[in-house]
Amino acid sequence: MNIARRFFTLSLAAAPWALKAANGAQIKISYFDKAGRPTGALTVNKIVKTEEQWREQLTSAQFEVTRHKGTERAFTGKYAKTKDKGVYQCVCCFTPLFHSSTKFESGTGWPSFYAPIAKENVSTSVDTDIGVERNEVHCSRCEAHLGHVFDDGPQPTGLRYCMNSASFNFVPAEG
Repeated sequence: MNIARRFFTLSLAAAPWALKAANGAQIKISYFDKAGRPTGALTVNKIVKTEEQWREQLTSAQFEVTRHKGTERAFTGKYAKTKDKGVYQCVCCFTPLFHSSTKFESGTGWPSFYAPIAKENVSTSVDTDIGVERNEVHCSRCEAHLGHVFDDGPQPTGLRYCMNSASFNFVPAEG
């Protein structure tokens, strides 16, 4: 197993807090090295924690966004203008979510991507919290709220994954 895959595999599968599964539910997650190259897929347990456990792990901003469907103010997130190459991971469980090669400037003030790094690593659900139907985006492994996806993005997908910086850790590409 190469070092990059070992890094992602250990950070995702072996962390002590990652062992509790949702009623034994398992999902397939694709893994990538720091350059965003696929290293394979693993079947892993879904992660379930109490609110207190999440509060202990996350900052207040991360907790509000990922666990309570919050939204950071436009143009304030630390990754809104990042142009560095690398992989954006879930701040809660380190699942790889987006690669910098799919990031684009949407003018909205939030990090925007036209595709996830792997379709199985993110999931969506209908959100009507503000009285309008939107497609909410979640981490497939821990169900962290990431943001919303809209159909006004660039090609090749035509999608705009409008995400919150507070829901990410960024792992820069090596070299």
